[in-house]
Amino acid sequence: MKETPFIEALDCLNGRHVKVNPTNGLSALSKDPPVSDNTLFAGPGLVDLQVNGVNGIDFNDTSLSEEGLLNATKFLLTQGVTTFLPTIITNSSESICQLLATINKACMRNELLDQCIGGIHLEGPFISKEDGARGAHDKKYVKAPDWELFLRFQEAAGNRIKLITLSPEWDNSAEFIARAVKSRVLVSIGHSLASPQQIQKAVDAGATLSTHIGNAVPLMLPRHPNIIWDQLAQDALSCSFIADGFHLPNSFMKVVIKAKGNNCFLVSDSTSFTGMKPGVYDTHIGGKVKLEADGRLSMEGGNGLLAGAAMTLLQNVECLVTHQVASLSQAWKMASVIPDSLMNTYKEPNKLAWEDAVIFTFEEKINVQKVYKNGALAFET
Repeated sequence: MKETPFIEALDCLNGRHVKVNPTNGLSALSKDPPVSDNTLFAGPGLVDLQVNGVNGIDFNDTSLSEEGLLNATKFLLTQGVTTFLPTIITNSSESICQLLATINKACMRNELLDQCIGGIHLEGPFISKEDGARGAHDKKYVKAPDWELFLRFQEAAGNRIKLITLSPEWDNSAEFIARAVKSRVLVSIGHSLASPQQIQKAVDAGATLSTHIGNAVPLMLPRHPNIIWDQLAQDALSCSFIADGFHLPNSFMKVVIKAKGNNCFLVSDSTSFTGMKPGVYDTHIGGKVKLEADGRLSMEGGNGLLAGAAMTLLQNVECLVTHQVASLSQAWKMASVIPDSLMNTYKEPNKLAWEDAVIFTFEEKINVQKVYKNGALAFET
C-alpha cells in the first residue's frame, strides 16, 4: 500500500521541525532541517474576525449572493484565511436583516461556506453618532442598543452573529451587553467616545474585546483620559488592530503588543477592494476611491483620507514582520491562535495537530503553497 505523502516544514510558531500529513495533521521530527531562502513553513490557518469584503465582493451590498460569498471564501483560502467573520456594518434595519439572511442561507446550502464562515460580526448600528468615532458609518442609521431589534437580526442570521461591536456611551449599553453575553455573543467596544466610567461598566457587564484599537477615533483626543488609553489599561479587554502599514504607525502597534501581550490580535478590516488591481473605483455608497499599488486605499480627491483597508490578514502578518514590529511567530499567532481561541473554535487549541494549516515560504513576501481546511487540501499553487 502506498504511503500517504507528507511535507516537511518548520512550525512558524516555535521553529519545530514538523511533518504535515493531510490525514494525521502535524507531528514533530527530532532533527532540524537547514534553514534556507526556500524553507517551507507551516502554521495554523489564519482567522480573520473582521472582513467587510474582498476581491470585488462587498458583504454590505444588498446584491450579495451565495456565489459572491463562495468566490470571496475561495479567495481568502488562497491567502491562508481558513476561518472568517463576514462583517455587516451600520445600515437600515431592513438591509441588515437582508444581508444576514443571505449569509445564513448560503451557509446552510454550501458546505465550504459553512466550514469557513465561523459566524457573523455585526459592527453597528449601536455605535457613537459623533464624527470621528463614527467613521464611515452612516449617521442616519446609528441608534441606541435595542435588544428586540438585535433579536430580529439574530433570527435573520440563523443565530450566526457571534460578535458585535458597539459603543458603551448609550445609557442602556450595560444592560444590552449583559444580555448579549448571556446569549453567547462576544461584545467588542468600538466606534466610541465612551468615558472611563462607561468603559468600566461595559467590562463589568461582560465586554471582552476592543475593535481595531487606535482607529475610529477623532484625530484630536485629550492626553488623558482618552478612549485609547482607557481600553489598553483594561486587562479584561483583548484588542484587535489593523497592521496594514497605513492605519497605524509602527510605534503605536509596538505599544499595543507590549501592553496586551497575548491579548491582542490582528484583523484585516478588508473591503471589497482587497485583491483588486490598482486604480480608481466607484463605491456603492457613492464617491470614488483610489487603490494604489502598495495597497493604500483613499478617497479620490480627499487629500489622502483613508477609505478603508485593502490588504488581507496575510499581508498584515507580512507587514508586521517586514517592519520589524513583531517576529513571524508573534505575528502569525496574532492572526491565528489568538483570534481562534477567542472564538472557541478549536476543540484543543494547544495540540500539535492542526485541522486547518497553511504551508508557505517567506522570502521578501509570504508565498502560500498549500492550505488545508478540516484536514482536506483547500488550495495549492
